Amino acid sequence: MPVGTLATVKGVTPGQLKDAGAEMILSNTYHLHLAPGEEIIAKAGGLHTFMNWDGPILTDSGGFQVFSLSELRTISEAGVTFKSPRDGRVIKMTPEHSIGIQNALGADVIMAFDECPPYPASREAVQAATDRTYRWLKRCIAAHGRSDQALFGIVQGGVHLDLRRAAAKQLRELDLPGYAIGGVSVGEPPEFIHGIVDATAPLLPPEKPRYLMGVGTYREMVRAIAAGVDLFDCVIPTRLARHGAVLVGGDRWNIKNAQYREDFRPLDETCPCYTCRNFSRAYLNHLIRSKELLGYTLLSIHNLTELIRFTQRIRQSILSDRFTEDFAAWLTPTQMPESSIHSTLR
Repeated sequence: MPVGTLATVKGVTPGQLKDAGAEMILSNTYHLHLAPGEEIIAKAGGLHTFMNWDGPILTDSGGFQVFSLSELRTISEAGVTFKSPRDGRVIKMTPEHSIGIQNALGADVIMAFDECPPYPASREAVQAATDRTYRWLKRCIAAHGRSDQALFGIVQGGVHLDLRRAAAKQLRELDLPGYAIGGVSVGEPPEFIHGIVDATAPLLPPEKPRYLMGVGTYREMVRAIAAGVDLFDCVIPTRLARHGAVLVGGDRWNIKNAQYREDFRPLDETCPCYTCRNFSRAYLNHLIRSKELLGYTLLSIHNLTELIRFTQRIRQSILSDRFTEDFAAWLTPTQMPESSIHSTLR
């Protein structure tokens, strides 16, 4: 799912997203609450109409963004009180408030408000956050007022696999429309992500969507899909583009490098995207060096297409029963033993 934090995937139009193969996108409750506000979006007819996107939309609850404001917020059982980084006003985000905002935004999938503990954190802090996330989830379920929106719960637990397993069991008993694995990709090494996903995803109902939040790199996606994950979101494609970087066949290139100044080939001759069909590496090198906005758009189009094509190849490989063979290079085990994951925090 390309990330459209503020009701836009940075630098590209909805039509360009469709051409890149995007089927579903993500927007963010916290950011849209700050600007323009859910009331305006509701008056426009909801998020789909407001941003002219007729495909599915998922809204993140805002929990990750709120908890990243460590110096601006306080946590209580009621919720989180924080100062807006935009204008300094005090905002109290509760599970009920988060759900109310998401109901007004009108996304197809909405997320429960959770407490996302940082890495590293003590076991006691992670346990407390995991328990509170479950209590908040039950309040989210009670507050959810729209039958046309699927509410997903989020499995927390940090790097402690026993906490992850217990949280997954609790959430599964609530029989939700879908489930997410949260609190990863917050600074822990990749092998820890693999260990968390390998231990958690198989415990969630296979007949319902399983979503790994904030992860979108090649190896991590392949390993997570092998464990049973279905959905991903990540800002990588457009963020890399804004820094002049492109994804080609699993590698990352800096298109600003001098080697591309007289290279008149497309980025990837096998890629069907608008960028590769129409422009050369030399032209893209020129645009990025000149800080022309078109350059960032063209790189974003390619990067989005590249990652989406990668997941499409995985899907076809699964259907052809060749996943293990076709993606063997990405499936090489790198995770640490469970005892090692725990010992890093002792």
